[in-house]
Amino acid sequence: MTQQLPVAPSGGTLRPLGIDEVRITGGYWGDRQRVNAEATIGHCLHWLEELGWVANFDRVAEGGPFERAGREFSDSEIYKLAEAMAWEIGRSGSVELEKEFAALTERIGAAQRPDGYLNTMFDNPGQRPRYSDLEWGHELYCYGHLIQAAVARLRTRGEDAFVRIARRVADHVCETFGPGGIESICGHAEIEVALAELARATGERRYLDQAKLFIDRHGEHKLGKGGFGGVYYQDDVPIRRAEVLRGHAVRALYLSAGAVDVAVDTDDSELLEAIRGQWDRTVARRTHITGGMGSQYEDEAFGGDWALPPDRAYSESCAGIAAVMTAWRLLLATGESHYADMIERITWNVLAGAVAPDGKSFFYANPLHQRTADEPPPEGELSHRDRGGQRAAWFDVSCCPTNLARTFASIAAYVATADDTGLQIHQYTPGRIATELPGGPIEVAVETDYPDGGSITVRVDRSEGGRWTLGLRVPAWAEGARLTGPDGASREVGPGRAEIAHDFAAGDTVRLDLPIAPRWTVPDPRIDAVRDCAAVERGPLVLCAESVDLPVGADLAGLTVDTGRLPIGADGKVTVAARLHQRVDEWPYGASPAPDKDVTEAELDLIPFHLRATRGPAAMRVWLPAD
Repeated sequence: MTQQLPVAPSGGTLRPLGIDEVRITGGYWGDRQRVNAEATIGHCLHWLEELGWVANFDRVAEGGPFERAGREFSDSEIYKLAEAMAWEIGRSGSVELEKEFAALTERIGAAQRPDGYLNTMFDNPGQRPRYSDLEWGHELYCYGHLIQAAVARLRTRGEDAFVRIARRVADHVCETFGPGGIESICGHAEIEVALAELARATGERRYLDQAKLFIDRHGEHKLGKGGFGGVYYQDDVPIRRAEVLRGHAVRALYLSAGAVDVAVDTDDSELLEAIRGQWDRTVARRTHITGGMGSQYEDEAFGGDWALPPDRAYSESCAGIAAVMTAWRLLLATGESHYADMIERITWNVLAGAVAPDGKSFFYANPLHQRTADEPPPEGELSHRDRGGQRAAWFDVSCCPTNLARTFASIAAYVATADDTGLQIHQYTPGRIATELPGGPIEVAVETDYPDGGSITVRVDRSEGGRWTLGLRVPAWAEGARLTGPDGASREVGPGRAEIAHDFAAGDTVRLDLPIAPRWTVPDPRIDAVRDCAAVERGPLVLCAESVDLPVGADLAGLTVDTGRLPIGADGKVTVAARLHQRVDEWPYGASPAPDKDVTEAELDLIPFHLRATRGPAAMRVWLPAD
């Protein structure tokens, strides 16, 4: 059975399908994969070379003191890009990319020590000793991304020089941090999920044991408190006792993904249930409507329950990726489709918009309210990661571009699964799926223009071995969805998974029709920051208003909408009834609201949140004050 996939658990309810089994052939995600291959990967490599982050490896290999470029974790960006390249080579067979991957491998390998240690920030002439700053040094974090890139390489091309580099690193980690070694953890989780997956890819149990050891050490106060306390590193309470995800959002979610891997592969139901409970409570209390996670700019962290201010929604792109990683593992472990609902929400509203249509500029933060129409940063200049109004070509901390590149290169692996009963399709995009079921091989083609339209047709092109079940996810918002089987009979299906068990033959079709008319969505009243506001969603897309669609002189701050009138969707546009208020400029507090200077009735066009900031500088908001 194929292993060309990022996640291959040894157990669980569903079996993931690899990038050789699922081929995206068109639509938004097909275009995104093409742009990722043609533009984004090369753009990232250009910046990594331009800033000298790759050259750090050359300088280490040369020996002697040197002036290092980049932050302490910049090695990880080279590794994440290597993973993107590995998946893309596996997907497309690019000969040119293979040459670049080989050249990068040689430069990385030249900097590795005989004992497996590999880092350009520590332990070289003039630098601090290795593992002298586990809170902030990111050495194990960087190893994690190196190892994940090696897993991608191993599963798409087999054992090679890059894989051998990573295996020496993993062996070094086990020897250094295993029983009798350094009894600590990394300040940024990532090594856990990587070691667990390497164990699966190689069959080496000790990598899984080391991942479990790191996870169990969290909460034992192994690290100093630093500026944000132990909660920032998830070192405040043991992972099994935590109630909700907290601290730095990316760290918390990477740790959760690794914990699910360990729980599944060690048959630890207690650990799995702990992560499920934390995830469920986080989704219920600490997640933005876009699926974005993290509401505090200062420490890139989860805030308290219901603390979800739209204009300070950090919602880091990397946190979106980490959330998809965790939700996918929970879906595979449990088979419960609400995890796939959240993957859809995050991919369409956080990840899709985090990269510009041309693939060469990015959002690091993804706030839901941009008060000013910021100008884009000057070309060729590094941007600060807190900017949320315009995408930037590169950042002073540039973890997101390479993370997005590796995710888009492998995104086909998050589309479908199989089990002993049949095939399940979780995300809808034009494509072809070919896999082996217990009864024999099957092949299907998926045709859809989702989410522009709500119809998804699955055509069976090959089916051997008799009866099997096709499962199609019905999102939680899709009340009134209908499923039509090969016999032409149609029935209404509720949210969850709609299934048809049939003796499928070539030429059979199944159609799912999802109602994607625009709809009002209101927040839980405990979310103070958006009380008395409403948002518009259409299918899986969250919509927003941009100032470029307002009359000249109007301001989004003076906008209210009439939620008593349904949004109108026609000709690809969604329009709401709105009022534009001009306020009297005086003391803004009193017994009654400040009087209006003027009120203008208007029809306001909304656009998908992921398309914001693609028409020039603009103020923007998702949550609209209700009139």
